[in-house]
Amino acid sequence: MSKNELLDGPSMTRALTRIAHEIIERNKGIDECILVGIKTRGAFLARRLAERIEKIEGKAIRRGELDITLY
Repeated sequence: MSKNELLDGPSMTRALTRIAHEIIERNKGIDECILVGIKTRGAFLARRLAERIEKIEGKAIRRGELDITLY
């Protein structure tokens, strides 16, 4: 890991998996949950979290993107 690198690939994967589990636990499932990411990086993060949650829960979570460029 370089001096400027906060997380390497495997560490990022573990962090995303932990966050996905926290989302599921705090919402008691994903039935009434939606992930909304702010374009562009937040949307990528929401997509990656949605993929992890789908693997854990066996079903897709609703996901959206918010574009704030006009603000």
